[in-house]
Amino acid sequence: MCGRFTLTAPVAALETLFEAEAGDVTDMPRHNICPTQDIAVVVAHAGARHIVPMRWGFIPRWYKTPSDGPLLINARSETIAGKPAFRDACRTRRCLIPASGFYEWTATAGKGKEPWYIHPAAPDDGVIAFAGVWQSWTAPEGKRLVTAAIVTTAANESLAPVHHRMPVIVAPEDWALWLGEAGKGAATLMRPAPEDLLTRHRVSTRVNGMKAEDPELIAPLPATA
Repeated sequence: MCGRFTLTAPVAALETLFEAEAGDVTDMPRHNICPTQDIAVVVAHAGARHIVPMRWGFIPRWYKTPSDGPLLINARSETIAGKPAFRDACRTRRCLIPASGFYEWTATAGKGKEPWYIHPAAPDDGVIAFAGVWQSWTAPEGKRLVTAAIVTTAANESLAPVHHRMPVIVAPEDWALWLGEAGKGAATLMRPAPEDLLTRHRVSTRVNGMKAEDPELIAPLPATA
């Protein structure tokens, strides 16, 4: 699964990269984005792309409250097209979720769970795009929330030692297809990332705390740590 990620690029850079106009999204580096927080999401509508805030945690339309069922931060690529919660969104409400990297944890004997920071291997590849789906949900009293989930798939060989799942990462040349701007066949994009796309390093367990937020969270631990 993908349960924490980062986004350190300024909004202006995202507008240029995704050729999109930004709405009221947070314009500050974020080093520990957690479920239920607002995230920046790229959607296509009426021939244009927009970067909008959405709550990370997909709420199916039949929920009476956001906590009526499990917190749906991820959608499995293998079942997304058939699951009632995601079926319609997979067809008509796909989105891109910009990220600078993400965290995963491994269980180590005697040390508990140790976090890893996973990010693009190429120095100039500062932002990746997770495949996502979104849903507009309205509470019985009329309150409206726009929510999203990250699509995941089986991990590639290089990431499998850390975790058996990984986010679906959409290459720039496929953004239009995933957003529904260019033909059909988006399901073919739900696959593991190329082996050489990402690298990783261990980071401090401070990231385990949801309130932690500073650049040192992504700093590599010393080799002897």
